[in-house]
Amino acid sequence: MTAETNKIVMHRFLEFINTASEKLAQELISPDAIFHVPGRPEPMRGPAGYLAIIGMMRGGFPDIQWTLEEMVAEGDKVAARFTMRGTHRGTFFGVPPTGKIIAVQAMNIYRLSGGQFVEEHGQPDMLGLLQQIGAVPAA
Repeated sequence: MTAETNKIVMHRFLEFINTASEKLAQELISPDAIFHVPGRPEPMRGPAGYLAIIGMMRGGFPDIQWTLEEMVAEGDKVAARFTMRGTHRGTFFGVPPTGKIIAVQAMNIYRLSGGQFVEEHGQPDMLGLLQQIGAVPAA
């Protein structure tokens, strides 16, 4: 797959994370995919693992949407910067709903093979998110 093809796949991935579509998960996520999640000792795996990650975010922010701000593709890798936006309407990391609106950056690096995602290293700004919902004091 070329870097340009991987960019096209990345746009399909954006549709997947914004809809949590199981059909798109099966299409875009390799069954053997590994997702390194900050704060978890073991990676999440396969389509079900990524749907669980999205489910965790939607549990706290049911209306969450990701905007792809920019990406760089080279070979089998894509680096992407996202903004996540949503309303804190469910318990998140033990914090009861506040109704606050968040806008949080995330920087992720993906590896693709055959048009599917096989690995992700995700780095969401969890400190910024927790500050925005009042879980930790702002600097």
